[in-house]
Amino acid sequence: MTENKLIILSKQFAIEIVRLCQTIKEDRGEKILVNQLIRSGTSIGANIHEGNYASSRMDFINKFQIALKECYETEYWLDILRETGYIKEIEHKKLYDECSKIRKLLATSITTAKKNI
Repeated sequence: MTENKLIILSKQFAIEIVRLCQTIKEDRGEKILVNQLIRSGTSIGANIHEGNYASSRMDFINKFQIALKECYETEYWLDILRETGYIKEIEHKKLYDECSKIRKLLATSITTAKKNI
């Protein structure tokens, strides 16, 4: 059940990240920071999706751990974009909170999967 919720949340999050990045590129011309954010922000869901088709429990854990690391990186880039004025506090808070929610669900899933090894 949590994995399905993670797939839905991470896909929606990736879509929001893509839209934000498109807006920043069009309005502000920023490419380097945006490219970093789009890579990490969309990688979360890709790794969760891949983890759900893992060949073993260890493969599942590995994919979810990669997704967890991508969450931390995404939070970092969101902070940088806020602190440099590319995104407003309200945009930052919404996306940061969504990313944090996904991160917490991932951490719980990883812990549970490790207990069942």
